Amino acid sequence: MTPPTNTLGVPVINSTADRRTPSLHGYDAGLLVLRLALGLTMAVHGAQKLFGWFGGGGLEGTGQFFTASGYPAGEAMAAVAGLTETFGGLGLAFGLLTPLAGAAVVGTMVNVLAVKWGGGFFAPEGVEYEVLLTAAAVALTLTGPGRYAVDRFLPGLRAHRLAYGVAAVVVGLVVAAVILLLRK
Repeated sequence: MTPPTNTLGVPVINSTADRRTPSLHGYDAGLLVLRLALGLTMAVHGAQKLFGWFGGGGLEGTGQFFTASGYPAGEAMAAVAGLTETFGGLGLAFGLLTPLAGAAVVGTMVNVLAVKWGGGFFAPEGVEYEVLLTAAAVALTLTGPGRYAVDRFLPGLRAHRLAYGVAAVVVGLVVAAVILLLRK
């Protein structure tokens, strides 16, 4: 059965339900690709900090960097950053508790931007890479994970709400600000 069309041949949407739940599988596939790219990138960065994998400094090396960057208790901060990146990244990749996972990545990336700020915009000294990761995390937090996500099976998160995303971004920014206040 073909949907009704107007005089120009454009399909007419008759019900509110049709407008609220369009069949946009391309949209969902795009969100999945973005979630996997961002989430796995962040999880790998976390593994570098926590375990020294993928050429990372581990807790000791990363802790020294955190101390040199003005954070107190460098190894503890390295552990917090590593755990946040790993679990926030995996949460985004799987679409699990997406607003909180996005908030974790946003908060971490705001701190990265604060440390790297002043080197210009373009890589390798600049912040273009970090800005893109931060923007992608904010975008996913606001839009939700799409249909191909674990959140779709969780009762309270089945239908993503913009309010959840906005609240999560605010939480990520507030936590980032608190951590930045600890920095010398």
